[in-house]
Amino acid sequence: MPPSRENITMPIKQSQSTLEEIEKITLKHYESNAESFWLGTKDHDVSQNVNAFLQALPNDRVLDILDFGCGPGRDLLVFKQMGHRPTGLDGSQAFCEMAQKHSACPVLNQQFLNLDLGEACFDGIFANASMFHIPGQELPGVLTACHRALRPGGVLFSSNPRGEAEGWQGERYGNYMEFEQSKVCLERAGFNVLHHYYRPEGKPQNQQPWLAIVCQS
Repeated sequence: MPPSRENITMPIKQSQSTLEEIEKITLKHYESNAESFWLGTKDHDVSQNVNAFLQALPNDRVLDILDFGCGPGRDLLVFKQMGHRPTGLDGSQAFCEMAQKHSACPVLNQQFLNLDLGEACFDGIFANASMFHIPGQELPGVLTACHRALRPGGVLFSSNPRGEAEGWQGERYGNYMEFEQSKVCLERAGFNVLHHYYRPEGKPQNQQPWLAIVCQS
């Protein structure tokens, strides 16, 4: 049986079969809604996140960037137009095809729980609205793989909806953490947290559901 899709907190320790169902159901949701997702997000202004990411990286050379959870390719195209060498990664085949079409960049079709990123391949990893789909017990392994894939001094940017819960919201699984818990996970994977902020910009913190973190390998 697939895990419950109710909006509830899930236990921390989950079986391999449950983890596979989590990924399967979440990816199926995106596969089924790929076109509407593109139409609903293609004009989102994430320039604050892009700028925070790039400001932590050298500005005197072309950068190799991994867009982790690239979706249909909006941010891939932004990085390419800035003169960098972005590569996309997404677990959804539909998103990978759309990302290649929209950006003409290489895109890796890899599920987050089965990554093969290599070692010292990228200057930066941009994970905008993607890592919160990783179950808590699997996050350390994913962050370690990202740390290994970065060159010395490389930067990981992540932006996720914040909170203190893990479970289903409709047909999407989410792991919601506040800054202190996120910081512990990142540091255990070998990252040094440089700074963080909340979004949307200019609102009281209780009206800022997004947590963005910039850290260095």
